[in-house]
Amino acid sequence: MKVLVVDDEIDIQPLFKQRFRKEIKSGQILFEFALSGEEAIQYLFRDDSEVVLILSDVNMPGMSGLELLSHIRKEHGATPPFVMMITAYGDEENYRQSMRLGANDFLTKPLNFNLLKEKLKNLEKHG
Repeated sequence: MKVLVVDDEIDIQPLFKQRFRKEIKSGQILFEFALSGEEAIQYLFRDDSEVVLILSDVNMPGMSGLELLSHIRKEHGATPPFVMMITAYGDEENYRQSMRLGANDFLTKPLNFNLLKEKLKNLEKHG
């Protein structure tokens, strides 16, 4: 499963690589990273058919995660990737907007990696 993580915080990359070390090593999950919504769009246009899941932060400089989500839903109608939005705990307005724009799921920071792993397993089984 190829996962694109979109977050402007650079320390997210080693964190994901550490928390999913076993899954990466076994080839179950391949992570790609984009530091902005714009970078994510460029990546998706290069290699969109392989990305199964996009994990996107909501609040980023430049293009926000919500703008990215809206773009993905408009441009990838035939085979849209599964999109999970990530934002600070208790942000009701971003949750409502994410769901309205077509997010499949919503996670809060700090990320609960055990919960995320469960969601990925379910996605793999049913996706």
